[in-house]
Amino acid sequence: MPRVCALNNCGKFDDKQLDMMDRRVEPRLLCADLVDVQWKDQTGRVRRSVANLEDISLSGACLQVERPVPLGTPYRITYPKGVLNGKVKYCVFREIGYFLGIEFETGSRWSRNDFRPQHLLDPRKLANRSANRAKDEAAPEPAA
Repeated sequence: MPRVCALNNCGKFDDKQLDMMDRRVEPRLLCADLVDVQWKDQTGRVRRSVANLEDISLSGACLQVERPVPLGTPYRITYPKGVLNGKVKYCVFREIGYFLGIEFETGSRWSRNDFRPQHLLDPRKLANRSANRAKDEAAPEPAA
């Protein structure tokens, strides 16, 4: 079960609530890439860090970071050709760090043409490959 972030206004969610909040209309692509991030802390000080981009879709992303960030905080993801602006929708601590759900602002959408994260994987294609492989293995072999 995820633990609450260490900030008063960071959310406490169980897995079912988190799944509901983290739903996106567009397909989510898994990835592993480092991105520069920026936000203002509660005192108004600009913070900069590097985050691990876990997954991305047209309208949002999941990042693994070292410290919690309050819900609703404007958040900027910088990549070599541009910037994605959004807000923190969830912040959950799991064994290896904090995971932030970022919802991109209107007009700030990810495009594979502008930024192609490393190790980009569409889980739907992987599932289709597995289903096809299982179907092929289950088919009877032709008589010789």
